[in-house]
Amino acid sequence: VQLQASGGGSVQAGGSLRLACAASGRTFGSAHAAWFRQAPGKERKFVSGINRSGFRKEYTEDVQGRFIISRDNAKNTLYLQMSSLKPEDTAVYYCVVGATNWISRNTNAWPYWGQGTQVTVSS
Repeated sequence: VQLQASGGGSVQAGGSLRLACAASGRTFGSAHAAWFRQAPGKERKFVSGINRSGFRKEYTEDVQGRFIISRDNAKNTLYLQMSSLKPEDTAVYYCVVGATNWISRNTNAWPYWGQGTQVTVSS
């Protein structure tokens, strides 16, 4: 599976962005997916996960209520709608696919990674 993330950019605090991750191959619809992010000088961290069907979703406490993860298996695409953005959301965002546990926080559990897309939120 190859993943191509897009939609990052620079916004002011309170703004919104929608990230997309296009997946190649026919296995996307049968795979769990998630978003991680890595802020400057920090480790990559789990942001949100979604199971293969899209009916189950998980968020970290710091994005709960502001971010929405979704997927369109017919289009092989994963999304992350981000609203009420804060400067602390500034990071490179990565889409990932393929863990056996759809809410795994372990980066090693996810075999397929996109290239990352930069999100910068200014105050």
